[in-house]
Amino acid sequence: MCESHAYLQKPDGSVELLLESVDVVEPHDGGLMLTTIFGEQRFVKGRILKMELVDHKILLEPTE
Repeated sequence: MCESHAYLQKPDGSVELLLESVDVVEPHDGGLMLTTIFGEQRFVKGRILKMELVDHKILLEPTE
């Protein structure tokens, strides 16, 4: 499978799992709309810091 897990990097450097099995990441209203393979959606006011495709990780950083 090709889906990834999305993580949010906090200001202290720690990371928090936001969403598993992410299939689609789309820019949306000043942030990102994440959609899983099951159709679950989550909006994140942030930007992509790094994508590790082999490890199936998407690292996001909050904006504002």
